[in-house]
Amino acid sequence: MNREELLKAIDKKYKAMGQDPDVHLSGLLHTEPMKYWDFIQVDALLGLQTQRTQLPDEMVFIMYHQINELLFKMILWEMSQISHTENIEPKKFEMHLMRVSRYFDMLSNSFDIMGEGMEIDQYMKFRDTLTPASGFQSAQYRKIEIASTELINLIDFRFRKTIDRNTPYAYAFDNMYWQAAGTDHKTGKKSKLMINFETKYKKELIEWMKEYNTVNLWTKFKELPEEYQHNTELINAMRHYDHTVNINWVMHHYDAAAKYLDHGKENVEATGGSDWHKYMHPRYQRRIFFPELWSEEELENWGINNLKGYREIM
Repeated sequence: MNREELLKAIDKKYKAMGQDPDVHLSGLLHTEPMKYWDFIQVDALLGLQTQRTQLPDEMVFIMYHQINELLFKMILWEMSQISHTENIEPKKFEMHLMRVSRYFDMLSNSFDIMGEGMEIDQYMKFRDTLTPASGFQSAQYRKIEIASTELINLIDFRFRKTIDRNTPYAYAFDNMYWQAAGTDHKTGKKSKLMINFETKYKKELIEWMKEYNTVNLWTKFKELPEEYQHNTELINAMRHYDHTVNINWVMHHYDAAAKYLDHGKENVEATGGSDWHKYMHPRYQRRIFFPELWSEEELENWGINNLKGYREIM
């Protein structure tokens, strides 16, 4: 586009907005040129790391989890483009889904940063200052789960028969699989971890449930024209995502936790107080976003074969 065409396009754009193009061009004349550090907000980003101890490896732990949250935001951004695109084509659905899977691949492969990047003695000291905080309290990750599948697939197995399409969202929230990690099994009362989490996020997450009730990835897929639901590339992308999130990423997380929490001491709890072995391992929780895309054998062995369980449909 040459200069004359560019000016005409700018004129057309701002007049369509009811704006005076000359005013905006005048503003551009006085605007400072963009700099990398301003665009990325480097100073603000690098000022977000605040240690609670003087142990050096705590900084690794903080930055690693902040990177995770940035990747979660990227994932939600891609998922939104699937959920809120009407009459989505398989190619676009697959494209965004594979972007999400690549972000989770990056998360999975990054656990060595934490697993190999902190001295056990340092971790076991500074982790006490985190109590009762926990990665469990990542609201963005809960949003990813809710936007991925129908709520019934996130309900604790023991209570699924009490849930249907007419169940109040608050009841569904109170019976999500992760509630087990926030309950004192001796008293039946909610832990401080869960109380803090719900005080800040319960209302927001229930609104999220309402928004994604009919546009989550699984519902979106099942509402595609039948020919699209048999698209091999899309099915493989769905299966890859499900396996990547609910087995691959989880097991990498599990193995990283085991290095620090299973180092000779018995019954070490997560900082939030949960039995992290049963909470995290996929064979116990059986988190499956797209159950109908897996065979009976694959469902039966979910989490048992760990990283070897995924295969593409030819």
